Amino acid sequence: MVIQGASIVIIILLLLVLITLYKGIVIVPQGYNYTVERFGKYLKTLQPGFHVIIPWFDRISNKANMMEQVLEVPSQEVITKDNAMVQVDGVAFFQIIDAARATYEVNRLEYAMMNLVMTNIRTVVGSMDLDQLLSHRDEINARVLSVVDEAAGPWGVKVTRIEIKDILPPQDLVDAMAQQMIAEREKRAAILQAEGVRQSQILKAEGEKEAKILKAEGEREAAYREAEARERLAEAEANATRMVSQAIAEGDVRAINYFVANNYMKALEQLAAAPNQKVLMMPVEASSVIGSLAGIAEIAKEALGKEGAAAETPSSPAAGGARSGRGSPIPPTGGR
Repeated sequence: MVIQGASIVIIILLLLVLITLYKGIVIVPQGYNYTVERFGKYLKTLQPGFHVIIPWFDRISNKANMMEQVLEVPSQEVITKDNAMVQVDGVAFFQIIDAARATYEVNRLEYAMMNLVMTNIRTVVGSMDLDQLLSHRDEINARVLSVVDEAAGPWGVKVTRIEIKDILPPQDLVDAMAQQMIAEREKRAAILQAEGVRQSQILKAEGEKEAKILKAEGEREAAYREAEARERLAEAEANATRMVSQAIAEGDVRAINYFVANNYMKALEQLAAAPNQKVLMMPVEASSVIGSLAGIAEIAKEALGKEGAAAETPSSPAAGGARSGRGSPIPPTGGR
């Protein structure tokens, strides 16, 4: 009996030793920190690795996750500055940087972080108009992050990022915003169309202006050249008249014959060119005038400096008649 009782005591002692050794050895995994208490008071923080503590006196009070954590912020209704009701939700990222403070400075850390983020989102959103709220998410994120990070600092927590996920206005407000967007787009389209018409009219007016300017310049140039041509024609006619007058003054009857025949031929040319003239009636006296063409030939010969004897050939009796001082044209030529 005594031997059996001693065996039981030894077994119990061995079990106590094994339990003591087991409780005295602590292995901390990577990404975690353990806080140790002795007699209910904080003693130290165990970093990742192998550690030995005093069993029955020391205990692990908290296993703090030192990795960055994600906190889902539930949707909540918020009234904006212009009294619009919107639903807002988000997500927060935070990391414990001091395990002891995160353990002993706040109770239920994640719950405290969630309420802190929701409260500050409500505060920031309530200070902004709806249009500003929908178009300035980065500003909302920055303001909420600044406030929450400052408030969570004493807890040994670093807030790395806060993002607003959804901002949902009421359906009637969404419909009104859609109508406003459609009206704005129609207004912009009308403005662009009016600008296009205005620009088209301006370009058309400029084109017409340039065309009129070019037309006026062309007419001016044509008038100038026509006046110059008329001036030269008048000079030529004046020279011809002067030469004929000089010839008449010198007693040359052939010049009179040339002058009369030239004007007569011009008149006949105008009669023949008339669009309503079908039959041309020649008077009998026209043969006498046509016969004066021999006088024109004589003048041309003298102008070219040919010999005077060629002008007195028997085949040109009209020339002899002209030299005799008669004023009438030569009939033989017209008779032929």
